[in-house]
Amino acid sequence: MAVFNTKFPSLLAGTTSNSKKTHNHKFHHLQISNCSLSYTPPSTTYSSNSSPFTEKHSVERYQRDNWLYSKDSSFDNTTCCSIPIDPNYIRNEDIALQLPELKKLLQVLREKRQGEDGNGNGFSNKGPGNVFLVGTGPGDPELLTLKALRAIESADLLLYDRLVSNDVLNLVRQDARLLYVGKTAGYHSRTQEEIHELLLSFAEAGANVVRLKGGDPLVFGRGGEEMDFLQQQGIQVKVIPGITAASGIAAELGIPLTHRGVANSVRFLTGHSRKGGTDPLFVAENAADQDCTLVVYMGLSTLPSLAQKLMRQGLPPDTPAVAVERGTTPQQRMVFAELHDLVDKVTSAELLSPTLIVIGKVVALSPLWPLSSKAVMMAET
Repeated sequence: MAVFNTKFPSLLAGTTSNSKKTHNHKFHHLQISNCSLSYTPPSTTYSSNSSPFTEKHSVERYQRDNWLYSKDSSFDNTTCCSIPIDPNYIRNEDIALQLPELKKLLQVLREKRQGEDGNGNGFSNKGPGNVFLVGTGPGDPELLTLKALRAIESADLLLYDRLVSNDVLNLVRQDARLLYVGKTAGYHSRTQEEIHELLLSFAEAGANVVRLKGGDPLVFGRGGEEMDFLQQQGIQVKVIPGITAASGIAAELGIPLTHRGVANSVRFLTGHSRKGGTDPLFVAENAADQDCTLVVYMGLSTLPSLAQKLMRQGLPPDTPAVAVERGTTPQQRMVFAELHDLVDKVTSAELLSPTLIVIGKVVALSPLWPLSSKAVMMAET
């Protein structure tokens, strides 16, 4: 089987005067019955050496943010979960953002800003801080852009997703604050509305805020939603692109996404529907175009349905394909197979998320295709 590891050459008190124009209408969607601040350490710990992406409940990821969970923090789950449905109240007293350390950090930032302004009246004439949506690429820190690195090094607060690798997080200044806001299927450490309000509140306090996203922030990263929300609140957002997983991983494997005479187009697909359904793509006839390369993000769980649909729509069963777990990192694993065999081989290999799937004739142009037993042995060593 073609499986191997390889790595190739104000939601808080004190909001600004324009808080009335914030997106209060969105907050009736908040699920206030579930407090997202309750954290029970898992029975199983994950070693950061085994994965470049610390998983959703890992001790390491919470220890990295331990400034939020100091022993002096007091938090009443009963009180926080009985907040009335009042948009203005939720704006000022949101349950997911009532950690004393977050309030304290906001206050420190405001005082610093007022001190720099020097007007002595307790109010700053300066505008809001900067918000950067920064793409960190598929995992390898050397794939960061210079502009992304400068933004990371200058940040006061960084909100980061699950697919931001630990190697990238190690580039953050020691005095900067990290806050995990990652999501996986069935588990969101914070809702999207909470993330919006965090970004807004710290920007209003004058902080340099960096929103770290794996890959490119505007490719299946909900970066557009965050940018739209902040811009409607008068906050300037600067987007720093990252190498999206499709480009980074394809290059790593030597797969040209387009190639004259082989593939004249490429299509990026998501393996999940908007409402989390199990029927991911509703594949149309043109998605099975033999001259198009398909790249599927977040498609591991729905791969069986996808493969069947593509073949039913006319894509040849012998179409070359590859599934790549944790691409561009030292823990990278790959499964090469023809489309009709891909599901069985991926299942046997027990690939985990994040896994990217590439389907199309260009996969056969990789130096790893076709795989001989010798190639597998060399890759495993």
